[in-house]
Amino acid sequence: MAYNHTNSKGVTYHLNSKMVVLRGGKEQRIYYFSKDVRPEATDLPDGFSVNENPRNGFLTIKRDK
Repeated sequence: MAYNHTNSKGVTYHLNSKMVVLRGGKEQRIYYFSKDVRPEATDLPDGFSVNENPRNGFLTIKRDK
């Protein structure tokens, strides 16, 4: 089940993830939001929460402390 979040402006975003290769050759999973449903859709990982920028409604995820 993919994670969806509706921001304060009423726009629904879908959480996606993919593996990328960094310059040093290390692989790392990145998370990003999109307005459309994609095959890379994923659940919100454990220990993370969604933050919204109040100015523009941009969504990010943040590791809980």
